[in-house]
Amino acid sequence: MALMVSISGIRGVVGETLTPETIVQYTSAYALYCNRGHIVVGRDGRITGKNVLDIATSTLLQMGCDVTDLGICPTPTVALAIKKLKAAGGISITASHNPMIWNGLKFFASTGLFLDVDENREFWRLAEQPAKYVSWNKQGKYTLQETFLDEHIREVLSLSYINIGKIRARKFKVVLDCVNSAGGMIVPRLLEKLGCDIIPIHCEMTGIFGHAPEPIPENLTSLCAQVREQHADIGIAVDPDVDRLVLINEKGKPFGEEYTIASCTKFILEKITNRQSKIDNRQSLKVVINLSTTRAVEDIAKHYGASTLRTPVGEINVAKKMKEVGAVIGGEGSGGVILSKVHLGRDAIVGIALVLQHLTEFGGTLSELKAALPQYYITKGKVDLGSLNPDAILKQLAVEHSVSDTINTDDGLKIDFPESWVHLRKSNTEPIIRIIAEAHTKAEADELVKKFTAKILA
Repeated sequence: MALMVSISGIRGVVGETLTPETIVQYTSAYALYCNRGHIVVGRDGRITGKNVLDIATSTLLQMGCDVTDLGICPTPTVALAIKKLKAAGGISITASHNPMIWNGLKFFASTGLFLDVDENREFWRLAEQPAKYVSWNKQGKYTLQETFLDEHIREVLSLSYINIGKIRARKFKVVLDCVNSAGGMIVPRLLEKLGCDIIPIHCEMTGIFGHAPEPIPENLTSLCAQVREQHADIGIAVDPDVDRLVLINEKGKPFGEEYTIASCTKFILEKITNRQSKIDNRQSLKVVINLSTTRAVEDIAKHYGASTLRTPVGEINVAKKMKEVGAVIGGEGSGGVILSKVHLGRDAIVGIALVLQHLTEFGGTLSELKAALPQYYITKGKVDLGSLNPDAILKQLAVEHSVSDTINTDDGLKIDFPESWVHLRKSNTEPIIRIIAEAHTKAEADELVKKFTAKILA
């Protein structure tokens, strides 16, 4: 398995493609990219995290960078700390939803956003050059600051949209699954401040995932079962670095990871438009999502007089466009919510607070809240690349559908049909082609994935 190098950072199998030499190569280059400035670091809870962090931190110090170590924390906490501490950059040690044998490094710019395509190009150029370490008396200063988790919580709960007293009055019963990673350090603290009765599963900081780490339905069966058995109001799951939020309703059924951003968008736009009496002001509202995100967000935005812009998949693409157009909210359908008032990055802590406030004000159950949203079904599939030439395949399919359908080639190939769509793209993090399809029924979405899987393999 080759080292994955993309706008999502680097990641690989520890000891095979993610080696000490690789970590030093990219970390020393990053120090140069940041002009040997102050760097914030943090890691998710996986078992190899401390070793990788120690190598990266030592490299930064020997390159002359001052380092603030946040310890085990969410990736969005690193982003927020860069902004608060006015650092030159930051590194999150994580392989996100990849299995436990993987680890990686996500690199931030001084803005608190991930490096974009052009920034990465310069960074990768530096990674091809030999490292130039500083002398013994010019090495950086190391600071451990594990209290920044509380700063993250304070930042979210200080939002004008959040009424802590009202949420506490609901006394939500929550089953929480943090996959034994960084979420266990912060999500229980947040829920306690919101007066929730917490039933934790996989919240121990063992570094050994309690199940496959990607928060998708097939990996959350124990969470669903516990919600039913405990008669809970909601189930909450986060991925290892806590940038994705997935919900389970009171019946023990998945809310749908796409509907995390849909419900948060509805909540925020409703709050804003209730404060804006003039429709002219509403028309300036912008929402940004990626090409693979549900049409439900577009429907919701249209209802509130807001416009929706779509970008290629990748958090940095959504965040950059949000910054460019001044969008109030954005995100990705994988459970990623970006609220510009906090920072321009996916953040499950933000998402949890918004969802609980939304549910509090809605007054009903989570299943009833979803029923009040536009209804779509998404099916996801993937095809291992093997010897396939993905670029040639997508080009051929684009030609085939260019006459009768609307196509977008900004990121792989998206084909829009009148009542459905399919998006085919090479993954940034795995050697696969992802297939995402959406329609008004599950059967239609399933059929689209099946149809295009066959076309890719033909």
